[in-house]
Amino acid sequence: MTEPTSNPQRHILSLSGGKDSTALAIYMRDKVPEMEYIFCDTGEELPETYDYLDRLEAYLGKPIVRLNPDRPFSHYLELYRGVLPDSRTRWCTRMLKIKPFEKYVGDAQAISYIAIRSDETHRKGYISTKPNLHAVYPFIEDGLIKRDVFKLLEDSGLGIPEYYEWRSRSGCYFCFYQQRREWVGLLERHPDLYEKAKTFEKFDEVTGRRFTWSMKESLGELAEPERVEQIKASQLRSKEQGSAALLDLLDEQEDDASCMVCHL
Repeated sequence: MTEPTSNPQRHILSLSGGKDSTALAIYMRDKVPEMEYIFCDTGEELPETYDYLDRLEAYLGKPIVRLNPDRPFSHYLELYRGVLPDSRTRWCTRMLKIKPFEKYVGDAQAISYIAIRSDETHRKGYISTKPNLHAVYPFIEDGLIKRDVFKLLEDSGLGIPEYYEWRSRSGCYFCFYQQRREWVGLLERHPDLYEKAKTFEKFDEVTGRRFTWSMKESLGELAEPERVEQIKASQLRSKEQGSAALLDLLDEQEDDASCMVCHL
């Protein structure tokens, strides 16, 4: 891909398909007309994510550049000998998100706009080691918090992505940060993707090691009807106790160490 050369300093906003980066794009649209909007497309995204990005693209009035990794997820999984990514070895972030992003930026002087709010002091986001890439935080600088993000989305007419009805984060459909109720959501709404995620799990008969997305059970075990009902019952109890309201779920991704390139 040929990088733009007309501007001495580039302005780049990386989108995840989630609420915060979308709100930042809306917020910055008229402030930085020369902004480049990009999306690191792993090829393993939810259909709702692609639909939402198409709608955002129409709102912005300029294309969102889709960046793809050199090789698909399955290639890297084989390279890592079937070891699925987890919170300690997030090779998926490095190979499918960071590398395409830094390749796109190249050696040009660039400002990277990060969608961290002023009420998220515990988050830093992805910070590149490239000396030519400088990160800025418009929401922090201007004091925008969660309610401001929702107002931006509402006023634009975009609203929040449909996957927030059952999922608390953007990112790949098989993201290992998903909670079990989110896996159930994937099973019920996208059974084809759930089955595809199952194919990546492996059992080493020689060593007895299991490579599964969830530490305690495989997706096959999780999909058993009795297990599904158990997970749903647990979720219902949480809702009755007031701990799983929609707006709370939308912030769960910010309470862990999830990959910030995925969830900007």
